[in-house]
Amino acid sequence: MEALDLEAAIEGILFASGEPVSLSRLAEALDSPVAEVGEAAGRIGGRLSYERRGIRLVRLEKSLQMVSAPELGDIIRKTLEERKPPPMSKAALEVLALVAYEQPVTRARIEQIRGVECGATVAGLCEKGLIAEAGRMDVPGKPYLYKTTPDFLRSFGIESLDDLPDLEDNEIEGQMSISNVQCTIGS
Repeated sequence: MEALDLEAAIEGILFASGEPVSLSRLAEALDSPVAEVGEAAGRIGGRLSYERRGIRLVRLEKSLQMVSAPELGDIIRKTLEERKPPPMSKAALEVLALVAYEQPVTRARIEQIRGVECGATVAGLCEKGLIAEAGRMDVPGKPYLYKTTPDFLRSFGIESLDDLPDLEDNEIEGQMSISNVQCTIGS
């Protein structure tokens, strides 16, 4: 497939999907090598950003998605008359940070580190799609394990968990500082 045809096909698939599509799935559908699809996506993303278009192509770990340009968020919300979500509480941000850095992690481990019950906070983060169940731990009682989702990556404007700021060894066990992590949820 020619480069321009490949780029057009990728744009069309991602636009129609509205959700992240894995590079391997795109490569299979387009009968092209994963590396070639990744390079074409990079060109698309660069062009959309350079031309300051209303959409962007974002990479979420090994997937791609078309999203609206972040700088247009306010006008898009206003135009579509969506209510602005309430800002996340400090407790929700702390639980989210713990899941991000410790995943997969049980609710009991989160509560052990924070020193307070957090069932409602975990449920709320699951409802918002920022964390999800990641199976069960193989111990008596089989507690659920939690992990972050692609929505978490998109909300924090990061491509993968490797982009999270480094923490000092004592920050997870002691007092976790989340002030160096920026989130676009509710802001």
